[in-house]
Amino acid sequence: MKLSRVFSVLPSLFFAVACAAASSGVDHCEVGCPTGGSAQTLVREAYTLNNNSHRKFANWVAYKITKASLASGRSRSWKRDPDLPAADTLAPAAYKGASAALAVDRGHQAPLAGLGASADWQALNYLSNITPQASDLNQGAWARLEDKERALAERRDVAAVWSVTGPLFERHIATLPAAPEVELPSGYWKIIFIGSSPDKGEYAAFLLDQATPKSASFCDYQVTVEEIERRTHPALSFWSALPAGIARRLKFRKGMLAKEMGCP
Repeated sequence: MKLSRVFSVLPSLFFAVACAAASSGVDHCEVGCPTGGSAQTLVREAYTLNNNSHRKFANWVAYKITKASLASGRSRSWKRDPDLPAADTLAPAAYKGASAALAVDRGHQAPLAGLGASADWQALNYLSNITPQASDLNQGAWARLEDKERALAERRDVAAVWSVTGPLFERHIATLPAAPEVELPSGYWKIIFIGSSPDKGEYAAFLLDQATPKSASFCDYQVTVEEIERRTHPALSFWSALPAGIARRLKFRKGMLAKEMGCP
């Protein structure tokens, strides 16, 4: 039985595949998963993902990094997501020629190194969790941001790092050569907090453009959660389990976590 559950509402069809991830109490959204996405959500041991059947990429991916989830050296074996209809996601052939033509990598949303010890770690390589990310971004500022996520999880005083991430589509960048109907994201965002809730102030939000230089510091791209909400399409809302007044106050402020991640 696959370690995932799927809820997808189609015009005339509802289907659900329940599995061990649900029964084991997997939770990647400590203060509520984002709202405003699609009705197509997958819950796995490694991550929770909301799929966009039009874009063929995730609207958002939520995950929890702990000391026990860390593992390096996992292989990258790209596969179409078996728990999504074939028309709603991509197959490996869609990326043919993209690296050479567009200077992009297959970039993980939920990170392989941070979650590689999960029992279903191979699901991290499903293309629903992947986007064509500019090589300079994937190997530069974004990689350093993920390094800091793992460093937070390794701290003795941190039980878990809660993250949610996703793509932006604000302007035309390019399309995949082998799948010309598929637009590349124009950028990426990530929201992180530690502790039981962001209301303690230990949170940070970042938004990086596809054209971010390889040498850039992710610290220079810190934003408010409200800005991410405003710029996502479909429009997402975060931290739905927090009292509305508290959530609104936090969303308009930059949190303190960036300083703990080495930012000025």
